[in-house]
Amino acid sequence: MHFKELSIIPPILRALREAGYNQPTPIQQQAIPPVLAGRDLVGCAQTGTGKTAAFAIPIFQRLSATPVAKQRKIRALILTPTRELALQIYQNFVQYGSHLPLRSGVIFGGVSQEPQVRELQRGVDVLIATPGRLWDLMGQGFIRLGGVEIFVLDEADRMLDMGFIADVRRIAKSLSTRRQNLLFSATMPDEILGMVDEMLSSPVWVRIDPEIPTVEAIRQTVYFVDKAKKIRLLEHLLKAELDDSTLVFTRTKHGADRVVRMLGRAGIKALAIHGNKSQNARQNALEQFKNGHIKVLVATDIAARGIDINELGYVINYDLPNIPETYVHRIGRTGRAGREGMAIAFCDIEERPYLRDIEKLMGKQLEELPNTLYPPTATEPVPPPMPRPSAKLKRGEQAAASNSPSKTARQRRRRPRRRPEGRPPNRQD
Repeated sequence: MHFKELSIIPPILRALREAGYNQPTPIQQQAIPPVLAGRDLVGCAQTGTGKTAAFAIPIFQRLSATPVAKQRKIRALILTPTRELALQIYQNFVQYGSHLPLRSGVIFGGVSQEPQVRELQRGVDVLIATPGRLWDLMGQGFIRLGGVEIFVLDEADRMLDMGFIADVRRIAKSLSTRRQNLLFSATMPDEILGMVDEMLSSPVWVRIDPEIPTVEAIRQTVYFVDKAKKIRLLEHLLKAELDDSTLVFTRTKHGADRVVRMLGRAGIKALAIHGNKSQNARQNALEQFKNGHIKVLVATDIAARGIDINELGYVINYDLPNIPETYVHRIGRTGRAGREGMAIAFCDIEERPYLRDIEKLMGKQLEELPNTLYPPTATEPVPPPMPRPSAKLKRGEQAAASNSPSKTARQRRRRPRRRPEGRPPNRQD
């Protein structure tokens, strides 16, 4: 199928050609027609499937049907959880709308609000925003949302994970009830399903196999390694075997910083992105990674949601995620644009259950790579130690102690002490 077959207007088709896009992805094929028809929609698809274009293209086409007013107002609002995602979506909107008179803007926290306020005062038709900064500027009177015709909630599951759902509900209440609603999410937990019932009216559902990943182009491998030796294995791979850009995932922010420090001591330049980094630091790290100035980027899951790089050679799961779908989202950043990709997992003994869950979801076992340099020393989980008996108990008294009455019960049974003769009674006697 070609984009022409979706009845896309010529200015948008021209922008898509300039961006190198000719054929819509499955979610774009299924989502664009009902959105163009004005229907509410729920899109459930994993990272890298083209979700942004699935709502950006029909939004621009619907807004283009009405002439731009002299006094611009926000007619489409896209809410997304992170600064990186907001910037990525904004860049896509600028690209797809390059031949239209519509104007897009983006706001997010972590930076000065002044340039964003000036952009809003110039007027925008489409606003991409993170919930915190949007709510703040609404409170200051810089933003009014009464004219919003289309409302998009992107990455709804991450909104839930990051605690933004209450903000989303407050923002939604300030919108006109006569609006079109689009919700996109990689997974559909129960609370997100509740939001669908609450906010959307008879939505069209588009599911692109959210639980069955389409990662045939990715070679999925695993090294079994002790937790303490993971960093040494990573250093070896980056120096001797991996010859392309590498994205390394850790479970925590502290873990990401530690990996960067250890790699630096080994002479490997790397940067980290996570929620504790400033906006400028995160953007600088992403730009250096995209431009090839650094070959290694270490990230946490939430921060990595805005990473969109077509030529990413390797994804390393330094820490295995405890949710198998998160593994799919991580490795989906390699093997794009027709290229082959490789995913490497480091699995210590405590992560074996996570690996089994991942392999169950994938429907196959990950390819085990030989670890001759740093072989694991443990092959079975070590059971937790049994509590040691109190040193005050003699042998044979442990069972009796477990059946003995509690201290409080013993106190209740204790006979009252006799008062020595000649001692005056206290108040309770």
